[in-house]
This record gives sequence, C-alpha cells and structure tokens, in this order.
Amino acid sequence: MSKKITIPITRLVPGLIIGPASWLGPYIVMNSLFLPAMLQVLDPENKIQLVALFASMGMIVAAISNMVAGALSDRTHSRFGSRTPWIMVGALCFMGSMIGASFSTGIPMLLACWMIGQAALNFIVAPMIAWLDFAPEQYKGTASSAYGGLGMALGNNGFNVVGALFLSQFRLGFIIFGVVAFIGTLIAVLIVREPSNKGEVAEAAADAPKEKVSLSALRHVFPSWSVGRDYYLAFIGKMFQGIGNFAIMGYLLYIMTDFLKLGDATASSIQLINTIMLIFGILMGFFAGPFCDKFKVLKYPVAFSTIFLALGAIALFLCRDTTGIVLYGLLAGLGMGLWNSLDNLLNLRVIPDPDRVAFFLGVYNLGNTLTQAIAPVIAAAVISLFGFSSIFLVSFAFAVIGGCCMFAIRKVQR
Repeated sequence: MSKKITIPITRLVPGLIIGPASWLGPYIVMNSLFLPAMLQVLDPENKIQLVALFASMGMIVAAISNMVAGALSDRTHSRFGSRTPWIMVGALCFMGSMIGASFSTGIPMLLACWMIGQAALNFIVAPMIAWLDFAPEQYKGTASSAYGGLGMALGNNGFNVVGALFLSQFRLGFIIFGVVAFIGTLIAVLIVREPSNKGEVAEAAADAPKEKVSLSALRHVFPSWSVGRDYYLAFIGKMFQGIGNFAIMGYLLYIMTDFLKLGDATASSIQLINTIMLIFGILMGFFAGPFCDKFKVLKYPVAFSTIFLALGAIALFLCRDTTGIVLYGLLAGLGMGLWNSLDNLLNLRVIPDPDRVAFFLGVYNLGNTLTQAIAPVIAAAVISLFGFSSIFLVSFAFAVIGGCCMFAIRKVQR
C-alpha cells in the first residue's frame, strides 16, 4: 500500500466546494439548456430523438472514461500528485471540446465534440472525488459534506440562473461556461495543492512479476462478493435510491400538469419544490458532515435518507395539493441533502482496495449517470401501464430497497 497523503481540511474543504461546482454547474447548464437549443437550430425535426441519442451515447462514454480515469490516477506518480494532472487534463480538454461545440455547423461535429467533452468531464470527476481520501480521519464527514452537500448543490442549482441569460446566445454560452469550468477547476487545484508523490512507487510493485492479460487477471478488477460485499451493497443501494429519486424528479413537470392538474400554478409549484430542496441541500452540506464526525454515525443517516425520500413520494401521492407539494419538498429535500452529503464517505469506508480509491469511487458514482438513464424508462413503462399514480409507489419501493441495502452493510456499524 502506498503512503497515506493527508491535506489540511482548511485547504481541502474550499477545493471540494469549488471543484465540483465548477465542473457540474457548466455541464448542467450546457446539457439542459445549450445542447437542446443547438439541436433545435441544427435539426428541429429530429430534436427529440437526437436528445436521446446524445444522452445514451454520453452515458456509454462516461461509464468507460470514468473507470479509465480512476484507474490511471490511482497509478500516477508525479510532482503534482496522482489526481491533479488528470483533473487539469480533463478540464483543458473539456473547455476545448465545448468551444468546438459552439462552432458546430452540423450534428456529426456537435456529437463528436460532445462525446469528447463527456470523456474529458469524467477525467475531472473520477480523480477529484478521490480528494475525499486526503481528508484527516476526524474530518472525513466534513469533507464529504463539502463535496456532495455544498459543491454539488451549487453546481446543480446555482448555475442555471446565470445560464438562462445566455439561452438566446447559446453558442457564446458554450464558450463562456467551458472557460468557467477550466478556471474554476484550476482554482480548486491551486487551493488543494496536492503534494508530490513522485518518489512513492512501491518497491514491492517494482519487484512483482507482471501479470499477463487473462480472464483470471480481469477478475481481479472487481473482487468477489465475499470480498466486496459491502461495496456492492452500497452500489446497489445507490442505484435503487437514484431510480426512486429520478422517477419523480424526471417527470415532475408532467406530474404537476397531468396528475395534480395545477394549471397556471405549475411553474410556481416546481419552483417551490426546488427551492425547498436547495435550502435543505445547503443546510445538510453545512451540518451533516460535522455531525457525522462528532457522533461517529454514518450508515444510519445515509440509510434513513432513502426512507425520507420514500415518505416524500407517499406524501405527494396521498396529499394531492399544496400540502403534498410542501411535504414532498421537505422530506425529499432532507433525504437528498443527507444522501449527497454522506453517501460518498460511506462508499469510501467500504472500498475493497484502498490502493484503488479513485477507480472504485468512480464506478460508484456511475450510479448517478446510470440511474438518470434507467429511471425514465422504468417510469414511462409504469405510467403507460398503470397511470401516473403508480409512479409514486414505484419511487417508494425503490427508495426503501435502497435503504435496506445500506442497512445491510456490515463494515460500517452505525
């Protein structure tokens, strides 16, 4: 095992807030606003199918590049550490690909730039999340909250307000937000100042015989269930929790119009839910991690966060009015705030190989990408068969199963 690197929390926390906000925010804006606007101009007749094409291909590219980036950064030794070189390569390539996208004159060029951007983005994501392992042991919860509770919350909700101002100039928006992603990532890297690990190549690794590529060697990439049981339970739990969340959030507009029949109050109701969830996300970002550090609890808050999400779905199903909307915002906001703040730390605790932190954290975070692709398919099938009311029961069931997986983890006692 390589020497353990620790970075002071006073440097790490600002980096863990600025870093994820800097890559997630621009990506959310470009994915939800600028890309659809560009497709509307380039091929308005096929825009719906093209959005699905870009999403599905992007998921495949993201899955592969995430694992590759994590594995490469785990094996990297340089004067800038193991994570920083790949983070900056990813940020530079992401900026370049988005500038290229802004000049696209046809679908093929736009698709190529977007896929390069997806790969580059994951060369930021996989190494950066491994910064959590640099936190001093007594502050790992605080670090996790900074990344998931504050950084991700700002990225998910804070950038769209500014991004909407560039909707009529989306080509310029691609350039500006591509540059913002690079500069923000650079600032985070400079704040964290990852130390050199150039001289830390293990002697044992140098003397060990090189393994040939074989089925037996490939089996070591992912350990058996007996070795990685808790890690696999965490991953399965994340998948079920994510589907439970996105099954509702992905169809929130149609829930308001077709199920609750709110009419003119639709926009304000969606805004109300998002505002409540943003407030709880930020609050949990400030308090969940320090609470976890002080009272040495981790598994229970993460597991119960999925139960809050399940209760929120039932509340909206039973109270089909403003009361249900508020209850859903409160319960789902509390649940997602806790989850985003602590789930990465829980996963860090159950990683089967401490020398491959970035790889396993990267694979775990594929749950975000996969669930966003799977949830709409499941939800659409259920809605077509049983109507809109069934989506809440599906969300409840998936969230509860996710929580049960978390409760079943043994390595983390509470």
